[in-house]
Amino acid sequence: MVGSWGNKLFFSVSDSKILTFDNFKRKISGEWATHSRAKDKDTSEFIRPGLQSVSFDMLFDATLGVRPRAMLDTLQRAVETGEYNLLVIGNRRVGDYWWKITDTSEAWENIFNRGELVTAKVTVTMEEYL
Repeated sequence: MVGSWGNKLFFSVSDSKILTFDNFKRKISGEWATHSRAKDKDTSEFIRPGLQSVSFDMLFDATLGVRPRAMLDTLQRAVETGEYNLLVIGNRRVGDYWWKITDTSEAWENIFNRGELVTAKVTVTMEEYL
């Protein structure tokens, strides 16, 4: 087990199934205000931490033991119903809070003649949920 997002998405590698991610990116930011001063440089004031976000790419491939349509449907439901879960990678939580999927972007790569989706690539974007 590589990690998970709640009980909806399990990242794992075995001899019968490969479901992992690539290009994992995490953004951490803070919000600042700038105050103008007469005849002097502006001054900065820290307001609060911003919401963290992550994004990553996944390949759903039927030849690697993954059902692409089922995985895409699971992600679609999670986005459209506002689900949020803990994000865990390598038995460690990512961040201090839960994560919601804000959007996904799909590319249907290979489709058999009866419309069976064989491979699909998806980019998942998540944001902290407080």
